[in-house]
Amino acid sequence: MSKLKYFVIAGLLRVVGWLPLGSAQRIGRWIGLLLWKVPTKAREVTDINLRICLPELSAQERERMAQASLVQTGQTMLEVPLMWEWPVQKCLDLVKETEGLELIDEAMAGGKGLILLAPHLGNWELAGLFFSSRYKMAALYSPPNMPEFEDYMIKVRGRLGSELVRGDRRGLARLAAILREGGVAGILPDQSPRGKGNAFAPFFGMEVKTMTLVSKLIQRTEANVLITYAERLPDAQGFRIVVKRTDDGLGDKDAVAATTAMNRSIERCVLDIPEQYQWEYKRLRHRPPGQPNPYRPDRIC
Repeated sequence: MSKLKYFVIAGLLRVVGWLPLGSAQRIGRWIGLLLWKVPTKAREVTDINLRICLPELSAQERERMAQASLVQTGQTMLEVPLMWEWPVQKCLDLVKETEGLELIDEAMAGGKGLILLAPHLGNWELAGLFFSSRYKMAALYSPPNMPEFEDYMIKVRGRLGSELVRGDRRGLARLAAILREGGVAGILPDQSPRGKGNAFAPFFGMEVKTMTLVSKLIQRTEANVLITYAERLPDAQGFRIVVKRTDDGLGDKDAVAATTAMNRSIERCVLDIPEQYQWEYKRLRHRPPGQPNPYRPDRIC
Protein backbone atom coordinates (compact mmCIF):
# COMPACT_ATOMS: atom_id res chain seq x y z
CA MET A 1 0.00 0.00 0.00
CA SER A 2 2.84 2.34 0.87
CA LYS A 3 4.52 1.75 -2.51
CA LEU A 4 1.25 2.34 -4.35
CA LYS A 5 0.80 5.61 -2.46
CA TYR A 6 4.34 6.64 -3.42
CA PHE A 7 3.78 5.93 -7.13
CA VAL A 8 0.56 7.96 -7.09
CA ILE A 9 2.23 10.94 -5.39
CA ALA A 10 5.35 10.73 -7.58
CA GLY A 11 3.13 10.59 -10.67
CA LEU A 12 1.21 13.68 -9.57
CA LEU A 13 4.45 15.54 -8.90
CA ARG A 14 5.69 14.76 -12.40
CA VAL A 15 2.40 15.85 -14.01
CA VAL A 16 2.43 19.17 -12.12
CA GLY A 17 6.11 19.52 -13.05
CA TRP A 18 5.07 19.92 -16.70
CA LEU A 19 3.23 23.17 -15.92
CA PRO A 20 4.64 26.65 -16.52
CA LEU A 21 5.04 28.85 -13.45
CA GLY A 22 2.00 31.01 -14.21
CA SER A 23 -0.35 28.02 -14.53
CA ALA A 24 1.02 26.38 -11.37
CA GLN A 25 0.58 29.58 -9.37
CA ARG A 26 -2.94 30.08 -10.75
CA ILE A 27 -3.98 26.59 -9.62
CA GLY A 28 -2.23 27.20 -6.31
CA ARG A 29 -4.26 30.38 -5.78
CA TRP A 30 -7.49 28.42 -6.34
CA ILE A 31 -6.38 25.80 -3.81
CA GLY A 32 -5.46 28.52 -1.31
CA LEU A 33 -8.82 30.24 -1.72
CA LEU A 34 -10.56 26.91 -1.18
CA LEU A 35 -8.55 26.35 2.02
CA TRP A 36 -9.63 29.80 3.19
CA LYS A 37 -13.33 29.59 2.30
CA VAL A 38 -13.95 26.05 3.55
CA PRO A 39 -13.62 25.40 7.33
CA THR A 40 -10.30 23.54 7.05
CA LYS A 41 -7.67 22.83 9.69
CA ALA A 42 -5.26 25.03 7.69
CA ARG A 43 -7.62 28.00 8.00
CA GLU A 44 -8.17 27.36 11.72
CA VAL A 45 -4.44 27.17 12.51
CA THR A 46 -3.69 30.23 10.37
CA ASP A 47 -6.32 32.26 12.24
CA ILE A 48 -4.94 31.18 15.62
CA ASN A 49 -1.34 31.95 14.66
CA LEU A 50 -2.18 35.39 13.27
CA ARG A 51 -4.25 36.28 16.34
CA ILE A 52 -1.34 35.36 18.64
CA CYS A 53 1.61 36.55 16.57
CA LEU A 54 0.20 39.73 15.02
CA PRO A 55 -2.21 41.05 17.70
CA GLU A 56 -1.84 44.61 16.38
CA LEU A 57 -3.92 43.70 13.32
CA SER A 58 -7.64 44.41 13.39
CA ALA A 59 -10.11 41.58 12.80
CA GLN A 60 -10.56 42.72 9.19
CA GLU A 61 -6.80 42.94 8.63
CA ARG A 62 -6.33 39.44 10.05
CA GLU A 63 -9.07 38.16 7.75
CA ARG A 64 -7.31 39.64 4.72
CA MET A 65 -3.93 38.34 5.93
CA ALA A 66 -5.32 34.81 6.43
CA GLN A 67 -6.72 34.77 2.90
CA ALA A 68 -3.49 36.14 1.40
CA SER A 69 -1.39 33.68 3.40
CA LEU A 70 -3.35 30.60 2.34
CA VAL A 71 -3.27 31.77 -1.29
CA GLN A 72 0.53 32.09 -1.03
CA THR A 73 0.73 28.65 0.60
CA GLY A 74 -1.31 27.18 -2.25
CA GLN A 75 1.16 28.65 -4.70
CA THR A 76 4.08 27.20 -2.77
CA MET A 77 2.44 23.75 -2.89
CA LEU A 78 2.20 23.91 -6.68
CA GLU A 79 5.69 25.39 -7.12
CA VAL A 80 7.50 22.60 -5.26
CA PRO A 81 6.97 20.04 -8.08
CA LEU A 82 8.43 22.58 -10.52
CA MET A 83 11.53 22.98 -8.35
CA TRP A 84 11.90 19.19 -8.19
CA GLU A 85 11.04 18.28 -11.79
CA TRP A 86 12.21 21.21 -13.93
CA PRO A 87 15.81 21.33 -15.24
CA VAL A 88 18.01 23.13 -12.74
CA GLN A 89 18.82 26.08 -14.98
CA LYS A 90 15.13 26.67 -15.70
CA CYS A 91 14.55 26.91 -11.94
CA LEU A 92 17.51 29.26 -11.44
CA ASP A 93 16.23 31.50 -14.24
CA LEU A 94 13.24 32.28 -12.00
CA VAL A 95 15.53 34.35 -9.77
CA LYS A 96 15.06 37.86 -11.14
CA GLU A 97 16.44 39.93 -8.26
CA THR A 98 18.90 39.47 -5.41
CA GLU A 99 19.65 41.41 -2.25
CA GLY A 100 22.47 40.95 0.22
CA LEU A 101 24.58 38.35 -1.61
CA GLU A 102 27.66 40.37 -0.68
CA LEU A 103 27.03 39.34 2.94
CA ILE A 104 27.75 35.72 1.99
CA ASP A 105 31.05 36.60 0.31
CA GLU A 106 31.95 38.65 3.37
CA ALA A 107 31.03 35.84 5.78
CA MET A 108 33.06 33.23 3.88
CA ALA A 109 36.05 35.41 3.04
CA GLY A 110 38.13 34.18 5.97
CA GLY A 111 37.64 30.51 5.13
CA LYS A 112 35.02 29.97 7.81
CA GLY A 113 31.90 27.94 7.16
CA LEU A 114 28.48 29.53 6.89
CA ILE A 115 25.17 28.47 8.44
CA LEU A 116 22.38 29.69 6.19
CA LEU A 117 19.00 29.80 7.92
CA ALA A 118 16.00 29.48 5.60
CA PRO A 119 12.64 29.75 7.40
CA HIS A 120 9.37 28.59 5.80
CA LEU A 121 8.98 31.88 3.99
CA GLY A 122 8.40 32.33 0.26
CA ASN A 123 9.82 29.44 -1.78
CA TRP A 124 12.49 27.78 0.38
CA GLU A 125 13.06 25.01 -2.18
CA LEU A 126 14.26 27.56 -4.73
CA ALA A 127 16.45 29.23 -2.12
CA GLY A 128 18.17 25.90 -1.43
CA LEU A 129 18.67 25.23 -5.14
CA PHE A 130 20.05 28.72 -5.71
CA PHE A 131 22.72 28.49 -3.03
CA SER A 132 23.68 24.90 -3.79
CA SER A 133 24.43 26.08 -7.35
CA ARG A 134 27.06 28.46 -5.95
CA TYR A 135 28.61 26.81 -2.89
CA LYS A 136 29.59 23.47 -1.43
CA MET A 137 26.46 22.94 0.59
CA ALA A 138 24.82 20.47 2.92
CA ALA A 139 21.20 20.63 4.01
CA LEU A 140 19.65 19.11 7.11
CA TYR A 141 16.43 17.18 6.58
CA SER A 142 13.99 14.97 8.46
CA PRO A 143 13.10 11.67 6.74
CA PRO A 144 9.56 11.67 5.31
CA ASN A 145 6.93 9.37 6.76
CA MET A 146 6.91 7.44 3.49
CA PRO A 147 10.30 5.61 3.22
CA GLU A 148 10.01 5.21 -0.57
CA PHE A 149 9.81 8.98 -0.94
CA GLU A 150 13.16 9.61 0.75
CA ASP A 151 15.33 8.48 -2.18
CA TYR A 152 13.33 10.64 -4.58
CA MET A 153 13.64 13.68 -2.29
CA ILE A 154 17.40 13.23 -1.91
CA LYS A 155 17.80 12.86 -5.68
CA VAL A 156 15.90 16.01 -6.66
CA ARG A 157 17.27 18.19 -3.88
CA GLY A 158 20.85 17.06 -4.52
CA ARG A 159 20.93 17.66 -8.29
CA LEU A 160 23.69 20.27 -7.97
CA GLY A 161 25.78 18.27 -5.54
CA SER A 162 24.13 19.55 -2.39
CA GLU A 163 24.53 16.90 0.29
CA LEU A 164 21.45 16.02 2.33
CA VAL A 165 22.14 14.84 5.85
CA ARG A 166 19.66 13.38 8.31
CA GLY A 167 18.98 15.16 11.56
CA ASP A 168 20.61 12.41 13.64
CA ARG A 169 23.96 12.23 15.43
CA ARG A 170 25.86 11.02 12.36
CA GLY A 171 24.24 13.69 10.18
CA LEU A 172 25.06 16.47 12.60
CA ALA A 173 28.70 15.33 12.75
CA ARG A 174 28.82 15.50 8.95
CA LEU A 175 27.28 18.98 9.01
CA ALA A 176 29.95 20.16 11.46
CA ALA A 177 32.70 18.68 9.27
CA ILE A 178 31.44 20.54 6.20
CA LEU A 179 31.36 23.80 8.14
CA ARG A 180 34.94 23.27 9.34
CA GLU A 181 35.93 22.77 5.69
CA GLY A 182 34.49 26.20 4.85
CA GLY A 183 31.23 24.95 3.35
CA VAL A 184 27.63 26.06 3.77
CA ALA A 185 25.00 24.34 5.91
CA GLY A 186 21.34 25.05 5.14
CA ILE A 187 18.89 24.73 8.04
CA LEU A 188 15.15 25.33 8.34
CA PRO A 189 15.17 27.01 11.77
CA ASP A 190 11.45 27.38 12.49
CA GLN A 191 10.46 23.74 12.91
CA SER A 192 9.43 22.31 16.27
CA PRO A 193 12.52 20.28 17.24
CA ARG A 194 12.45 16.65 18.28
CA GLY A 195 14.59 15.13 20.99
CA LYS A 196 16.56 16.99 23.64
CA GLY A 197 18.24 19.68 21.52
CA ASN A 198 15.85 22.49 22.34
CA ALA A 199 15.04 25.39 24.62
CA PHE A 200 11.94 27.49 25.22
CA ALA A 201 12.28 30.94 23.67
CA PRO A 202 9.82 33.66 22.61
CA PHE A 203 8.51 33.60 19.05
CA PHE A 204 6.26 36.59 18.41
CA GLY A 205 5.82 36.91 22.16
CA MET A 206 4.95 33.28 22.96
CA GLU A 207 7.45 30.88 24.56
CA VAL A 208 7.84 27.87 22.26
CA LYS A 209 10.23 24.96 21.87
CA THR A 210 13.12 26.07 19.61
CA MET A 211 16.10 24.16 18.24
CA THR A 212 19.51 24.69 19.85
CA LEU A 213 21.32 23.04 16.93
CA VAL A 214 22.42 26.32 15.37
CA SER A 215 24.07 27.66 18.52
CA LYS A 216 25.84 24.32 19.10
CA LEU A 217 27.19 24.27 15.54
CA ILE A 218 28.47 27.84 15.90
CA GLN A 219 30.23 26.93 19.16
CA ARG A 220 31.78 23.78 17.65
CA THR A 221 32.87 25.22 14.29
CA GLU A 222 33.01 29.03 14.75
CA ALA A 223 30.92 29.29 11.57
CA ASN A 224 29.21 32.54 10.63
CA VAL A 225 25.44 32.66 10.24
CA LEU A 226 23.02 34.52 7.94
CA ILE A 227 19.33 34.20 7.12
CA THR A 228 17.70 34.03 3.69
CA TYR A 229 14.41 33.64 1.82
CA ALA A 230 13.10 33.59 -1.77
CA GLU A 231 10.34 36.19 -2.05
CA ARG A 232 7.61 35.46 -4.59
CA LEU A 233 7.16 38.36 -7.02
CA PRO A 234 3.63 39.21 -8.25
CA ASP A 235 2.06 37.97 -11.50
CA ALA A 236 4.43 35.00 -12.01
CA GLN A 237 7.37 37.36 -12.54
CA GLY A 238 9.70 35.08 -10.60
CA PHE A 239 11.49 35.45 -7.26
CA ARG A 240 13.85 37.68 -5.33
CA ILE A 241 16.58 36.08 -3.20
CA VAL A 242 17.15 38.05 0.01
CA VAL A 243 20.03 37.54 2.46
CA LYS A 244 20.12 39.33 5.82
CA ARG A 245 22.28 39.48 8.90
CA THR A 246 20.96 37.72 11.99
CA ASP A 247 20.64 39.24 15.44
CA ASP A 248 23.68 39.07 17.67
CA GLY A 249 23.89 36.19 20.11
CA LEU A 250 23.02 33.09 18.04
CA GLY A 251 26.22 31.44 19.25
CA ASP A 252 25.65 32.29 22.92
CA LYS A 253 26.37 29.42 25.30
CA ASP A 254 23.13 30.24 27.11
CA ALA A 255 20.57 28.21 25.15
CA VAL A 256 17.68 30.59 25.85
CA ALA A 257 19.69 33.65 24.79
CA ALA A 258 20.82 31.91 21.58
CA THR A 259 17.37 30.64 20.58
CA THR A 260 15.80 34.00 21.42
CA ALA A 261 18.24 35.70 19.03
CA MET A 262 17.43 33.17 16.32
CA ASN A 263 13.67 33.60 16.71
CA ARG A 264 14.07 37.39 16.56
CA SER A 265 15.97 36.99 13.30
CA ILE A 266 13.16 34.86 11.85
CA GLU A 267 10.55 37.37 13.02
CA ARG A 268 12.27 40.24 11.20
CA CYS A 269 12.19 38.30 7.93
CA VAL A 270 8.56 37.24 8.41
CA LEU A 271 7.52 40.86 8.98
CA ASP A 272 9.09 41.80 5.63
CA ILE A 273 6.54 39.64 3.76
CA PRO A 274 4.13 38.24 6.40
CA GLU A 275 1.62 36.94 3.84
CA GLN A 276 4.28 34.57 2.46
CA TYR A 277 4.99 32.87 5.80
CA GLN A 278 3.64 29.35 6.40
CA TRP A 279 1.13 30.40 9.08
CA GLU A 280 -0.82 27.13 8.81
CA TYR A 281 2.07 25.29 10.52
CA LYS A 282 1.53 24.58 14.23
CA ARG A 283 4.71 26.34 15.30
CA LEU A 284 3.31 27.22 18.75
CA ARG A 285 2.15 23.77 19.84
CA HIS A 286 5.14 22.91 22.08
CA ARG A 287 5.10 25.27 25.04
CA PRO A 288 6.59 25.13 28.56
CA PRO A 289 5.03 22.50 30.85
CA GLY A 290 1.75 23.63 32.35
CA GLN A 291 0.88 26.01 29.51
CA PRO A 292 -2.17 25.36 27.28
CA ASN A 293 -1.76 24.21 23.70
CA PRO A 294 -3.14 27.15 21.65
CA TYR A 295 -4.56 24.76 19.05
CA ARG A 296 -6.17 22.52 21.69
CA PRO A 297 -6.88 24.80 24.69
CA ASP A 298 -8.28 21.81 26.60
CA ARG A 299 -4.83 20.20 26.56
CA ILE A 300 -1.94 21.23 28.80
CA CYS A 301 1.63 20.89 27.57
